[in-house]
Amino acid sequence: MSAPAAASRTWVVIVVAAVFLAVGALAGYELRAPTTSSPQAASPETLSVTAAGTLGTVFPQIADALGNNSPGVQVPSASQQYEGSILALNAIAQLHQSYDVAAAADYHLIPSILEPSLAGWEVGFATTPEALAYDASASALAGINTTNWAQKIEQPGVVMGVANASTDPNGYNEIFTLQLEGMAVNGSLSSVYGHFFTTPVGSYAVPNPTTAKLEPETQASLLLSTHVVQAFIIYQSYAVSHHLAYVPLSPSVSLGATDATSITAYAQASTSILTASGSLQKVTGAPVIFSVTVPTGAPNPELGNQFVDLLLAPEGGRLLVAAGFTPLTPGWLQSTGPVPSQVIADTQPFPAGLLS
Repeated sequence: MSAPAAASRTWVVIVVAAVFLAVGALAGYELRAPTTSSPQAASPETLSVTAAGTLGTVFPQIADALGNNSPGVQVPSASQQYEGSILALNAIAQLHQSYDVAAAADYHLIPSILEPSLAGWEVGFATTPEALAYDASASALAGINTTNWAQKIEQPGVVMGVANASTDPNGYNEIFTLQLEGMAVNGSLSSVYGHFFTTPVGSYAVPNPTTAKLEPETQASLLLSTHVVQAFIIYQSYAVSHHLAYVPLSPSVSLGATDATSITAYAQASTSILTASGSLQKVTGAPVIFSVTVPTGAPNPELGNQFVDLLLAPEGGRLLVAAGFTPLTPGWLQSTGPVPSQVIADTQPFPAGLLS
């Protein structure tokens, strides 16, 4: 597999964890080992997972299904962690944790952070568009819909939750959605984005403290239900699985389409994130595609392969649909090394247009 050509998708990965931790502290986040028992200490029949926070509802269900179908296999929550995709993958790349399954909310991340030494392939297994989840009790948002949502959330007293773009793809996808809505409505990438961020389009996005609150996407449901924020641009799958009030967004801004025209349009949006080395890296808009791999150093690679096989099977597809995802059937495969036979059987090549 060739790495994505766009420079915006080149991620700096360093091997000195102490440097990454220092940069994380500067950016307001912390890369850390799980507080639960270490996967390395797990028994040979225990599945371990590190994955995007949005998958924290459906992946445990798939893991349970694997355990139910496989006598002797254990799938305890203690061996699974769900957080921002960049943090999840850097648990392997920076903290040298070992997991049987690794999954991200951005299909560029596994190739750039783990391949080729820590993983040899990835499978795109699902998509989901961005949606606007909101506090239905907020009077300012009464009557909100797909066409007026940007105007509604710009009203006084409405605070939007925003995820950290340097640790979580939803953080930069929120930014892209706001920029694309501004372009669609006013012909300007900055017209809506500028209400929530104080820095120019394409630069490191600093939230406006009056209108935006930096919070983890995994806390969106709690923040909305407790009225800490009134809106959160979040994956539609998260809104569905957490039973949130939400507004579906137009495909032109939701990052949910994968046709050539949409891919070109999404790439107009951009921001910069803080990398592990402390430098700024530009990223640009792209479709939301979730991908998965079995890392090279997996303690139980066969167990990881079985998980991916079940994820791509009809049973996994049904669970994904119930959680608000659209499964990719067959999955989309890109690789730099050998791919397990049971994974190949459920896949087709990744569309070339997404890799350019």
